[in-house]
Amino acid sequence: MKTKLTAIFLVLMGIILWNCTDEPGTSENGRMRLQLTDAPFAYDLISEANVTIYKIEARYAGEDDDNMDDGMDSRPSGDDDDDGKSFVTLFEEELDVNLLDLTNGVTETLVDTEVPAGEYDLIRVYVKGVNVVMKDSTVFDLKVPSGEQTGIKVFIDPPLVVAGGLSADLLLDFDVSRSFVARGNIRKPGFNGFIFKPVIKVSNLTTAGTLAGNVFTTVTDSTGTTTTPGLEGAQVALIVADTVNTSTLTDADGNYMVMGLEPGAYNVEVQLEGYETQTAEGVTIVVGNKTIQDFELVPNP
Repeated sequence: MKTKLTAIFLVLMGIILWNCTDEPGTSENGRMRLQLTDAPFAYDLISEANVTIYKIEARYAGEDDDNMDDGMDSRPSGDDDDDGKSFVTLFEEELDVNLLDLTNGVTETLVDTEVPAGEYDLIRVYVKGVNVVMKDSTVFDLKVPSGEQTGIKVFIDPPLVVAGGLSADLLLDFDVSRSFVARGNIRKPGFNGFIFKPVIKVSNLTTAGTLAGNVFTTVTDSTGTTTTPGLEGAQVALIVADTVNTSTLTDADGNYMVMGLEPGAYNVEVQLEGYETQTAEGVTIVVGNKTIQDFELVPNP
């Protein structure tokens, strides 16, 4: 009888202990991964567009700030638009990045760290050491308007939800073509460099999709042999309601990739000098999926 009672007691204690244990996903902390990519620079005379990222913060928008770990560097913000919310420091070291290396699906992982579970609605990116290097080795050092002092603010809308015990992924798209504004005609004598006006878009990769494909043409030589070489430098533009949402350029093999797209239908237009413009209408982007859309360009008569 004692043996049976002991066994029953142990089973009951096991059930109690199991019920008291946190289920997966209920931990106070989750993980945040932050990747950097670049909307391409259209200037063919540029070899580098460099920035040094030395700090990244995320604004904690959850209602319970007590979830902050003691070891997490956070502070109440003094900015009027921050509503006194706390910031979590995600990254604090110097990282030199040539943004022109981050095109067509190439990314740089900036952050992969544990953070308090909850909502995050703003990223601050602190940069310095911004310069543009021309292909003739001319270097233009640029002033940082606010990013070195208060950080470049990138709002997350809707806010990113980090669940306990799980990971959430963000993609920062540093739009170089809009961030480095030419002062005058880059192809004429007396060109006076660039103005740095940082434009960064953030995408939640768990709710976004990707568009990729190849742009090529058909060539038949004198022997009747047909080949389909990829075309470099073709501009691929994604259009919504007659407005360009984003664009990219094909690489040396004619490949392109655009990440962090909101789900929905896009008209995709491809242009390259010497070829007729091609458009694919109603290309559907699906959450978490990669949509493939190839284009065959026909030479102009």
